[in-house]
Amino acid sequence: MKVYAMSDIHGYLQEFEAALANVDLSGDNILILLGDYIHGPDSYGVLNRIIGLQEKYGTDKVIALLGNHEEMALNGTWNINEDRFGVVGDFDDNNDDKYLNWISNLPLYHIIGNTIFVHAGIDEEAATEGYWELGTSEYIFTGKFPAETGKIANFDMKIVAGHVGTCTIADDPRFHDIFFDGNNHYYIDSTVQQSGEIPVLMYDTESDNFYRITDSSSQIVIPYDQEN
Repeated sequence: MKVYAMSDIHGYLQEFEAALANVDLSGDNILILLGDYIHGPDSYGVLNRIIGLQEKYGTDKVIALLGNHEEMALNGTWNINEDRFGVVGDFDDNNDDKYLNWISNLPLYHIIGNTIFVHAGIDEEAATEGYWELGTSEYIFTGKFPAETGKIANFDMKIVAGHVGTCTIADDPRFHDIFFDGNNHYYIDSTVQQSGEIPVLMYDTESDNFYRITDSSSQIVIPYDQEN
């Protein structure tokens, strides 16, 4: 099985479409979206595209997780169509209700094999003690900050997350690609409003390898400090 993942779309529909062009949903392959679909230039367009994919393929094949920006919409902090820089777009409360209902049913994480897909992260102290699912709060799943890197003791699972831009994690303002720490963590938020791109990570469950997928190549993801 091939598991495709992307995160932090933030209303950038054109960039989302470009990323989707590199996703193969044939056979038993699946797509996992890690949250933060809204608060950008075309939030409704992105939500409609995701909902349409789920209607076409099913929610077991196109899995959408909850991000902290969706939580903001649910609790009324920001309207769905408000962009992340504070410019308010047109919105209709009646129209928003159907999207908010969809958002309210999004799961916090998804597990495939030895890999946890989540918007922000898990409680890694609880993970070392063997109870990360019970020990991680909703805030950590969707809003954990700062991002953690390095080996998690007594924990063999991988974590694929977004939420924090990889330029921040790498401490390199020019880096907007997939960040792998060589241990437990893969981060895939490219800060799309700066990079103009949404990277596609593909996890091959048969080989247990992770790949960066583009329209011209499929390259295994190597640790950031080996590549840079």
